[in-house]
Amino acid sequence: MYFFLSNLSFIDICHSSVTMPKMLEGLLLERKTISFNNCIAQLFFLHLFACAEIFLLTIMAYDRYVAICIPLHYPSVMNMKVCVQLVFALWVGGTVHSLVQTFLTIRLPYCGPNFIDSYFCDVPPVIKLACTDTYLTGILIVSNSGTISLTCFLALVTSYTVILFSLRKQSAEGRRKALSTCSSHFMVVALFFGPCIFLYTRPDSSFSIDKVVSVFYTVVTPLLNPLIYTLRNEEVKNAMKHLSQRRICS
Repeated sequence: MYFFLSNLSFIDICHSSVTMPKMLEGLLLERKTISFNNCIAQLFFLHLFACAEIFLLTIMAYDRYVAICIPLHYPSVMNMKVCVQLVFALWVGGTVHSLVQTFLTIRLPYCGPNFIDSYFCDVPPVIKLACTDTYLTGILIVSNSGTISLTCFLALVTSYTVILFSLRKQSAEGRRKALSTCSSHFMVVALFFGPCIFLYTRPDSSFSIDKVVSVFYTVVTPLLNPLIYTLRNEEVKNAMKHLSQRRICS
């Protein structure tokens, strides 16, 4: 679990770093321009780290399933070799997804407006600038991003459903520990998959709230992940409780 959490922390740092610096530059220094090459690079790395996080959250759900439902087989099923292979596979999958998204974007002709209605470069707002009909491209993009998001989310829901049913056979203490372990992961899943499904399962359509949702899943969610997982740690909770008691006494 901690091996996957360390990878999640790395992905969150990279994911935020793709969009946040340029976004802050635009908000604070009023420099709201970006070259086409830099825009495509931002788009590529945005989808690389987002897809990698989707796959990683799915792997972490499987890890929790094995740990809770078949704990005696956990050391053999989720050994370090398997964990490394799973992490390698998620990076390969994220790279392939990002290459597909980037290729579908750069193959379009751009000869008209150059204003993006977003805080950063993403596929839906960029392809709107193309000087051709992008309906088919939009369908292909949704088929890629939307399918990945929905499939992984359904896999996550299935794994947690199985876990919840398996908890009926465990003791009250076992149920408490299992729910405590899974609750933080489920919160992260809800915060990340909700915006992704909302943004990437709608072909050729946009809403005024899209920009807020985009910022939420690229900036806010990665910042909340460490806090969510940290507050589930018993040592951290005991330290915070001790600190609050010292403040009350003083």
